[in-house]
Amino acid sequence: MRLSTLFLRTLREDPADAELPGHKLLVRAGYVRRAAPGIYSWLPLGLKVLRKVEDIVREEMDAIGGQELSFPALLPREPYEATGRWTEYGDNIFRLKDRKDGDYLLGPTHEEMFTLTVKDMYSSYKELPLTLYQIQTKYRDEARPRAGLLRGREFIMKDSYSFDVDDAGLEAAYQRHRAAYVKIFDRLGFDYVIVYADSGAMGGSASEEFLAVSPVGEDTFVRCEASGYAANVEAVVVPQAQPVDASAVPAAHVEDTPDSPTIDTLVTRSDALHPRADGRGWTAADTLKNVVVMLTHPDGSTEPLAIGLPGDREVDDKRLAAQVAPAEWAPFEEKDFAAYPMLTKGYIGPTMLGLESPSKIRYLLDPSVAEGSAWVTGADEHGKHVYDLVLGRDFTADGTVQAAEIREGDPSPDGAGPLTLARGIEMGHIFQLGRKYAEALDLKVLDENGKLVTVTMGSYGVGVSRAVAAVAEATHDEIGLCWPRELAPADVHVVATGKDRAVFDHAELLVGDLEASGLSVIFDDRPKVSPGVKFKDAELLGVPTIVVVGRGLEQGTVEIKDRRTGNRREVPVGRAVGEVLAEVRGEATSTGADATSASAPA
Repeated sequence: MRLSTLFLRTLREDPADAELPGHKLLVRAGYVRRAAPGIYSWLPLGLKVLRKVEDIVREEMDAIGGQELSFPALLPREPYEATGRWTEYGDNIFRLKDRKDGDYLLGPTHEEMFTLTVKDMYSSYKELPLTLYQIQTKYRDEARPRAGLLRGREFIMKDSYSFDVDDAGLEAAYQRHRAAYVKIFDRLGFDYVIVYADSGAMGGSASEEFLAVSPVGEDTFVRCEASGYAANVEAVVVPQAQPVDASAVPAAHVEDTPDSPTIDTLVTRSDALHPRADGRGWTAADTLKNVVVMLTHPDGSTEPLAIGLPGDREVDDKRLAAQVAPAEWAPFEEKDFAAYPMLTKGYIGPTMLGLESPSKIRYLLDPSVAEGSAWVTGADEHGKHVYDLVLGRDFTADGTVQAAEIREGDPSPDGAGPLTLARGIEMGHIFQLGRKYAEALDLKVLDENGKLVTVTMGSYGVGVSRAVAAVAEATHDEIGLCWPRELAPADVHVVATGKDRAVFDHAELLVGDLEASGLSVIFDDRPKVSPGVKFKDAELLGVPTIVVVGRGLEQGTVEIKDRRTGNRREVPVGRAVGEVLAEVRGEATSTGADATSASAPA
């Protein structure tokens, strides 16, 4: 890979459309190029890194008996109609028609195709268990594509599926994939954590995510250091609060609370006009907030939903989205209040909520609201609130919902200690799908007794193109990319500096010897480019080992630099190949030994 002929253009300035440091560097270093919002071209160096990620994934999938195939990206409507996902995906998929007016989509994921293919070819338990996988381009019409390769509309993913006769077989397949994923992410070389996850629209039971720990991640997760519990916020299950004794609570009473449509103003008015009998001040935690949202279901129908939670908490967007999926939610707007005039904005109370109420609006409570607990909440009348309203005595709900925000220091669901919050990038997700898709598409085999049984499935994804971005975000420094050895586009970057022909000749010989030893080399052989520009490009491109052939040649030495640590050393020309080989092969031998161990959910 000679820079004099390599299809590469490095940039000195950050691209205007790039937000994250790693994304900026991938564009500046000529690894990728934006084609449209959320759509990127892979240039030669970027493609080399991408292929190395694919190779790692293939090796570990093959090691657990996976067999690779490849489905088309252009898919017919019918299988997705059978599972309901043609509608459930809503605006998130690309739909199109052919010249005969047939409906198609660009594949966002391929459960249906895997299921139908196995159904077409296998009919007996003797042919199972089976694991199939593909590494293929997927398409999702992201409303707000951002962060370059981390959230695009076209991306490369490894998806695999296990097929078993029974749940015991599914559990074994799930554990094999989990172990393979640990090896994959250890080899990719970034800090990651395994967390309990919400299955979402995929369905299924057991579900875990592999998150690259990163301050730029879009996912928030929690950890309990005492027990090792870890989960993304959508999957945290707050236990139901134990009932409390309300026998001493006085009867509910409505009071004037003028100009108090918010929790803060309610607390202020309550302290001023209705002080507590016990002498302490009112707090937001004493109030019950009732939030109404509008749900839109995949078929286009809408319905309001009310959520009651302590006033010192907010509704978490992602937690609520996970709870109502496949429906989507939006805040209640003025037109919605006009359609439900019995709701008094800023003063909504439980008496107007619930399927048995005049509004017929489904009402769900946060599980931290205990039976017998007393609250200050809206009285369904402008400027008024009700005090000492007791759950179970004065009002009821239609159920509970896990939608309130999770905070730093909240108790862990396993009771072992407090939770800490961090951010991460979703890199892998494994599901025990069960029989959802097999039942929808009638995938059955004969068991050992000759009886037809529905096959049980697992689904396992890895974001392959996203991994390139995640590694870039995790390993860069202020001057450029810093690839881990196993993903770098080359083993060595040789830089020839100066104008002396002998320097270029010696560099050429060194490159030949390195390649003859089995190493891949980027060779900066550009004759009229200054040393400063060459050094900046070498640092920007991020190959782990940089060899500089230049002024030291007069003393019979070349410089070897470790791109990631910045350490430099002069070595005799005759020992350069051996020194580089020792460095490269030594690291290759220890790959994974120093990888950050993943913390797994208990």
